[in-house]
Amino acid sequence: MGTRGDTDRRILRLAIPALGALAVEPLYVAVDTAMIGRVGTSELAGLALAAAVLSLLVAGANFLTYGTTQQVARALGAGDPASADRAGRTAMWVALVVGVSAIPVLLAGRGVVVNLLGGDGVSADHAATYLAISALGLPAVMIVLASQGVFRGHADYRTPLWILLGSNVANAVIEAVLVFALDLSVAGSAWSTVIAQWGAAVALIGLQRRRIGRVLGSRPQRGEAAPLLSAGRHLLLRVTGILVVLTGSTSLMARQSDAALAAHQVVMALFILLALVLDALAMPAQTLVAEAEGAGQAREGLLIAGRTEILSVAAGAVLAITLIAGAGIVPRLFTADASVLAEARGAVVLLGALLIPGAVAFAGDGILIGLGDYRFLGGLSLATLIAVAPLYPVLSSVDAGPTGLWACLVGWMTVRALTVHFRFRWLLGRSGALESA
Repeated sequence: MGTRGDTDRRILRLAIPALGALAVEPLYVAVDTAMIGRVGTSELAGLALAAAVLSLLVAGANFLTYGTTQQVARALGAGDPASADRAGRTAMWVALVVGVSAIPVLLAGRGVVVNLLGGDGVSADHAATYLAISALGLPAVMIVLASQGVFRGHADYRTPLWILLGSNVANAVIEAVLVFALDLSVAGSAWSTVIAQWGAAVALIGLQRRRIGRVLGSRPQRGEAAPLLSAGRHLLLRVTGILVVLTGSTSLMARQSDAALAAHQVVMALFILLALVLDALAMPAQTLVAEAEGAGQAREGLLIAGRTEILSVAAGAVLAITLIAGAGIVPRLFTADASVLAEARGAVVLLGALLIPGAVAFAGDGILIGLGDYRFLGGLSLATLIAVAPLYPVLSSVDAGPTGLWACLVGWMTVRALTVHFRFRWLLGRSGALESA
């Protein structure tokens, strides 16, 4: 069993490249936005609509990364590299099937989805164009997600980071040529992203071959894919519950005033940015806890879980103190509108308060994913959604504004934090008792 210092170093060695990868992932959209923003307003609006659709697809497919990480790491912890390789190959097959199957679905439904998001006219046409081309990159996106899971399962977080960085650089170069030199506008932006995505997929497949030989090999049997698909079902429920709560909060503010919506957007942007740090600290737990659980070392798993939680809370506390101290200054980085600043100040303070339970919730999610406790995570997400949803009409009726909304979200995050904390403590404590018996 390692010491606390050794465990902290193991976590941080994985967390730093994990943070880099999390920061790199949104760069595709950032680069597209920067370039298309110089083409025209309707083109940029179309890109925004298309990016929203694609973001939902990627969020729903994250099980390919999380589930694969847990299965590969658990098998390696159990001293069974053959099973780890088989889990990796199965994940690649599932990714390929999901990606290819999604192409006709996106092509057929892109117009309906864009209209549901409020797109119309020229901007909707640009969105449909972007999505039609982007559909061809979906298999590559799924392969990249699954490949990240394979590498993370082997405790290699650096390789995916470098591949994603290279892919983003390639995207920027190709897009500049297609959009400006060849004047392909939105279509050029979409094609450059697809080319970069396939480049990343091919690179990751090639690097995997050095580790596990044939990446695809023979098709897996139905039973071999079942654990990953089951994980996907529950993790999809988890992310859906979270997204509905957060999307519902934006919808609530949109019904109050422009100032309230703008202030909420400022605070939400801060939350998404700061959440990257907490998520990066939670990710190593997916690998390290799964390894310990596979090796039957529940006490080691409990130590890793405890140190992950402590490091996450320490980071959350630093971020919270900084944010609360700068609550009167930070919103000014986003807007100079006095009415928006007045609405945002109190909400920023509450966001700082949310980061403490948020640190526990993020860490707990990573630990429970490492333990393969997907069903519980899906059920918890649904239960907290059901608990929060009735509060939104109340907040709307009293015109609570961003401050009232974020007070509600602090409560939501606190319930999640307490629940996942006691859940992983119970699971690892029970395993430790069995280990000692």
